[in-house]
Amino acid sequence: MKAVPPAQSVIETAQPIRRSIDLRNTLRQMLAVLEDERHALAGLDVDAIMGCAVGKNALCGRLDTTAPEAIDEECRGLLEAARRVNEANRRVRNLIAANGSARLDALTGQPALYRAHAAAARIGRAR
Repeated sequence: MKAVPPAQSVIETAQPIRRSIDLRNTLRQMLAVLEDERHALAGLDVDAIMGCAVGKNALCGRLDTTAPEAIDEECRGLLEAARRVNEANRRVRNLIAANGSARLDALTGQPALYRAHAAAARIGRAR
């Protein structure tokens, strides 16, 4: 697994993105960070996951400066690819969290917090 670069090396400058080439480069960096995040999630590497979160945040800040005229067809494709990978990573994070909650519930013998009948079961026991 490759190391996640610090946020300073992820973003080039704080200059607004006005050219398509600059936007494409930033989106390619975002795709690389998202791919690193996918590997970190697969390996449950908390430090790498946090490093990716910092990198994504920095890149999102950079993307916020994009001028509308910089978005061309290739950029739209890169944006869609980044959106798909980010969504897949979000689903993996949610599955990991759900698995952790289920294990904690099993260890403590407590019902899941979000189960529809959990509140009724707790209320019934309190009486």
